[in-house]
Amino acid sequence: MLQISLEGLETHVAVGTNPFVQPRTERMLIVDDEHFIRDVLTQVVAGEGFESGTAQNAQEAIRKLTETKYEMVLTDIRMPGLDGLQLLQHISSHYPEIAVIMITGVADLDAALQALSTGAYDYVTKPFNVLELRNKIHKALGRRRLVVENRQYQLQLEQTVQEQTAELRNALGSIRNAYSHTLEALINALDARERDTQRHSKRVSEYTLLLARRMGIPSAELVDVERGALLHDIGKIGISDNILLKPAKLTEEEWLEIRKHPEIGYQILKGIDFLKEAARMVLQHQERFDGTGYPQRLSGKEILLGARIFAVVDAFDAMTSDRPYRKALTYQKAREEIIRCSGTQFDPQLVECFLSIPEQIWLDTKLSLVA
Repeated sequence: MLQISLEGLETHVAVGTNPFVQPRTERMLIVDDEHFIRDVLTQVVAGEGFESGTAQNAQEAIRKLTETKYEMVLTDIRMPGLDGLQLLQHISSHYPEIAVIMITGVADLDAALQALSTGAYDYVTKPFNVLELRNKIHKALGRRRLVVENRQYQLQLEQTVQEQTAELRNALGSIRNAYSHTLEALINALDARERDTQRHSKRVSEYTLLLARRMGIPSAELVDVERGALLHDIGKIGISDNILLKPAKLTEEEWLEIRKHPEIGYQILKGIDFLKEAARMVLQHQERFDGTGYPQRLSGKEILLGARIFAVVDAFDAMTSDRPYRKALTYQKAREEIIRCSGTQFDPQLVECFLSIPEQIWLDTKLSLVA
């Protein structure tokens, strides 16, 4: 038995290494400005199978923490220079995986309680009971083990989430590429039959997006609007070349065939899952605000907003583009015609929105596609 005096009180400590105790992998750092207390604590933890290092003040402890890995720190609260609470704050900030047990006198219980709120695992008071100290060491290490395992689990979970997110992002990228290739293939198929279709489709899709954004359509809905505008004439694939490419004026019967292209386009697209909403717009792109359009003779807001937007910009593009039978109209002439057809062919609200966009913006949009 070793008899020591701690703040005037007698404590009997049984020290020495227990030959029946298995060596432990955890290392302890013992911090106290009194040499004999460091020695006693060193023997206590050695008796439990732990290796340990010592430091006589907080500054030395901070240095040793940078040199050696420790799983636990036993530190006195009252020390010259930096005290135990300041050391605890440093450990909590820089080494949160280290368990800290504070050693304090009865007079410093308030400081010990403050230490618990700062991150200490536990505390013991002088004169300490060795059995109590041993129990608290093992209890703190058990708690530390759970904290470390939970932190490792969280890190692994975060890594797994990051990996799965990256995989999902790559998968979505592949899907988007597949979507783009599908759209391009559909447009190319039509363009192979009807020259200039692709350039017209891209212009009206950009014009549609321009007007749709000005109307405040949510971003999530713009994709379907853009696809519907891009694919609006896809149904012409099902129209005979004799009619579609006829250089002369069409007969009434031939016009009836041409007017089937919205329904044909809808039938082509409706079975493609990512084009279902676009297919509805393709079906309605020839409807008129006054109900005289085709194929369903819808009117007003029975027509999809995207299709109503498209009607305005499609007419604008047709009027401001060269045709075999005429030169392109000026912006001013096209503007006057759109105003004239407000309320009949076009939604008046969309006409007002169209007119609010300066001519230069329409021109810049068209030039950007040429470039």
